[in-house]
Amino acid sequence: MEYDGDPVAQVRAALVRYGVNDTVRSFPAGVPTAAAAAEALDCDVAAITNSLIFDLNGEPLLILASGAARVDTRLVAGKLGEGRIRRASPDFVLQHTGQKVGGVAPVGHPEKIRTLLDLGLREHGLLWAGAGDHHSMFSITYKELCTVTEALELHVR
Repeated sequence: MEYDGDPVAQVRAALVRYGVNDTVRSFPAGVPTAAAAAEALDCDVAAITNSLIFDLNGEPLLILASGAARVDTRLVAGKLGEGRIRRASPDFVLQHTGQKVGGVAPVGHPEKIRTLLDLGLREHGLLWAGAGDHHSMFSITYKELCTVTEALELHVR
């Protein structure tokens, strides 16, 4: 993927490439947390899709989970049969996604990232995810999110 440094543009391009509508919305006050996003969008915090980057043996692992949930990294590591999953540092996140913590999107990264999608998100007809910065979000269905991320679906909590 060609990477031009504009994370929101990269998210928009990825959505279009997968045939998903570009539904990116900008919020001048910012939406750096699931709670802030839910308030700005007037939706349930559980419909906010957090894009969480973890360090799995030096490689990035993206876990897409509900804003109302906490990821059980021991459970996930056991299901994957992998070593310890650690929360990534902000520098590690930026290096692998081109996006800062609090604005990480499920797509639009310089390279493909191994991705897990929490099955609990299926409960929502419409999901909202970060679009590459602290001011942008996009809407997407669970099925579309699974397709565009090529994620492995499993329970992460």
